[in-house]
Amino acid sequence: MDIYKINKIDGLIKGNPYVGRGIIAGKSADGKKAVSAYFIMGRSANSRNRIFAEENGAVYTKPFDESKVEDPSLIIYAAIRKFNNSLIVTNGDQTDTIYDGLKAGIGFSDSLKSREFEPDKPNFTPRISAVLNFCEGDFDYEMSILKSADADGTACNRYTFSYTALPGLGHFIHTYVTDGDPIPTFQGEPERVEIGNDIDEFTCALWNSLDEDNKISLYVRYTDLETGEEINRLINKNK
Repeated sequence: MDIYKINKIDGLIKGNPYVGRGIIAGKSADGKKAVSAYFIMGRSANSRNRIFAEENGAVYTKPFDESKVEDPSLIIYAAIRKFNNSLIVTNGDQTDTIYDGLKAGIGFSDSLKSREFEPDKPNFTPRISAVLNFCEGDFDYEMSILKSADADGTACNRYTFSYTALPGLGHFIHTYVTDGDPIPTFQGEPERVEIGNDIDEFTCALWNSLDEDNKISLYVRYTDLETGEEINRLINKNK
């Protein structure tokens, strides 16, 4: 087993019906850009009734058809926000928890100590989060997953992973292993994934690898480490 293998994104998810929500963070192959991506999938009508919308550099999940919203509590949130030199990416309203923590001088993992997995028994969907910290023309990043300790949701296990950004390497964390009842949650460390220099190639490879029936939205951002210029790609299945 090659523990340093870097996988192509399609090799990790193509043919898998349901990996849930996913975050990728890493650096482009030429070492010049910070890369972040977030996607959502859904099985229920409520989950599928969503789009991504970008406002002032932040990305929000919003209803596609407001008349069909059943329960907005776990599906409507700010997925991506910036605070000073940090970019926050998460699969829930813990984005705001991290933002408020950083604003108060509290670190990424400490901010998340006040949160736990989602209360959607029996799945107990994990909360996954990432933060990219920019400094002096480079960056590092952290990822987190908050998971139920057992099938009854009696306790929360918390895992944080810290990474030095290396050219061509990203890390990929997602909420579920695959479809099921209940849905099995993500296991182990974030997966190592290849990141190229072309945002359109990366976006298309990721979007086209997601299950056609269950994918909903994708957002990808490439940030130039020298100039700070951001290039974004947003895809909504609901148009």
